[in-house]
Amino acid sequence: ICGSNTATAATMGAVALPQMKKYKYDTRLSSGTVVTGGTLGTVMPPSVVLIVIGLQTEQSIIKLFLAGILPAILLGILFILTIVVLCRIYPHFGPAGPKVGFREKLKSLIGVLEAITIFVMVIGGLYTGIFTPTEAGAVGVFFTIVVTVCTRRLTWKGFFSSITDSLKISSMVFFLVTGAIIFGRFLAVTRLPFMVAEFASSLPVSPYVILAFILVIYLVGGCFIDSLGFLVLTIPIFFPLGIALGFDPIWYAIILTMVTTMGAITPPVGVNIYVVKALAPEIELGTIFKSVSYFLVACIISIIILILFPQIVLIVPGMVQ
Repeated sequence: ICGSNTATAATMGAVALPQMKKYKYDTRLSSGTVVTGGTLGTVMPPSVVLIVIGLQTEQSIIKLFLAGILPAILLGILFILTIVVLCRIYPHFGPAGPKVGFREKLKSLIGVLEAITIFVMVIGGLYTGIFTPTEAGAVGVFFTIVVTVCTRRLTWKGFFSSITDSLKISSMVFFLVTGAIIFGRFLAVTRLPFMVAEFASSLPVSPYVILAFILVIYLVGGCFIDSLGFLVLTIPIFFPLGIALGFDPIWYAIILTMVTTMGAITPPVGVNIYVVKALAPEIELGTIFKSVSYFLVACIISIIILILFPQIVLIVPGMVQ
């Protein structure tokens, strides 16, 4: 949700890695899960990345949110299948935990149901047009506070910590958007995006060949720079090119986002890998590289599926007029 691969990997890694170590999960599974899991937050709404892309490209943020739902679910399912297959082949990767009764399982879902309810309210309100994206954020915050107060989980320390984190993320986004606007105006004056689009569209090759070239650029760029920053820098150049090639703008934005986030987990430079390495110094870097390679296959398959079947991206936003 925060829009940063590295921040998501760092946050979830600090929480999940000790727990998986406690239950004797193999480091080849635990490290790979944390590294790759951070990519889901950039596509699943309410992603800051999609908000910034919407502002840059003047596309509907609501449609971008809705377009990201099915691709994120698809990628999540492929990650789950990857874990299942790995545990089938190598049972010691994920040893069975203690048996839990049905009542305990239901009880453990209470916290999840609260989060799902708030998510449905926010996205449902956006989908039905009850409120704008800004108002949706306020609604989500309000009901989150209500839930935490009612369950007595809200402390003053946690409250002020959440405000501080929100200010940091908001400030980061404001600076990025400001820089993107200045950069975009510069490109508009130089007409560089239009010249690139005209040149590419005149080439005697399939648009998908050019798309493949663009995706390679985003994959490599995502290896070195956090997805949000790289997208802000490159969208003014490559988004007009994609439109000139005849691609749907919503579909194109989702594909670029997913490929860029995939770069963050691609060895040997993927930034998420080194974040997890810093969190767990005892895990060999080579082990993390190997673990990530399993999940990269799932990422590649998801991209291929979305290119072959673009309606997976477009069917939900297509319901919004």
